[in-house]
Amino acid sequence: MTTNYLDTERHPITSPAYIESCRTELDAAGALVLPGFALPATVAQIVEESTPREADAFYANKTHNVYLTPADPRFSDDHPHNRQIVSSKGLIADDEIPADSPLRVIYDDADFRRFLCGVLGIPNIHPYADDLSSINVHFAAEGMELGWHFDNSSFAVTMLLQAPEGGAQFEHVPAVRNADVGDMAYSKVAAILDGEHPVQTLDFSPGDLVLFRGRDAMHRVTPTEGVITRMLVVFAYNDQPGVALSASALETFYGRDTTGARSH
Repeated sequence: MTTNYLDTERHPITSPAYIESCRTELDAAGALVLPGFALPATVAQIVEESTPREADAFYANKTHNVYLTPADPRFSDDHPHNRQIVSSKGLIADDEIPADSPLRVIYDDADFRRFLCGVLGIPNIHPYADDLSSINVHFAAEGMELGWHFDNSSFAVTMLLQAPEGGAQFEHVPAVRNADVGDMAYSKVAAILDGEHPVQTLDFSPGDLVLFRGRDAMHRVTPTEGVITRMLVVFAYNDQPGVALSASALETFYGRDTTGARSH
């Protein structure tokens, strides 16, 4: 039960009034931080089980554009659509998360899923249909970063597990584009990439749950500073059943397209 792992007194996730207040805040700001959502003992247990896996994590070494799409030959290499961004982080995939991990208990809990549905304003959420994408633990050691990008999904659910000594600041610019109408906002994207546009920061600590609408908000995590690795879990859901990443996407993000051995 999630009551063993979450602070349900501070965050009464089955309360309609609490769900509504969270939804109002998320709709207004595009981001919601719930401090101390997971109990300190829960976070400590997850960090203890995850830390030994850091050396075995998959570290992608490919650049990307902010849209997470292939380059478009109609544009020059320095066009905002084609400019390449560096992201350097490691991750362990869903099939590497222990069966008895608190992460799996939280992810699968019916009350937690109903809470997310209520806050996000969707009728249902579903796990990924592939074996790798649903729960991921990310590692960012010194110098590693998550470059500027838009999310493909309409929402993200994350929780910081371990904060570094410095750096690793979550920066974002709300409402940069309107993906639903195909507006790619090239001028604004260029200004952000060039450091000529103001950005907002989102502060959170280990155990805080973060809901973020990143499809139209451009965001990044600055490089980690110091010897303590930043550690974060992504709870990935879909609002439709049966959704799986393509073989090429799995290869890009996980180094394998099945539960088999990673490519090198």
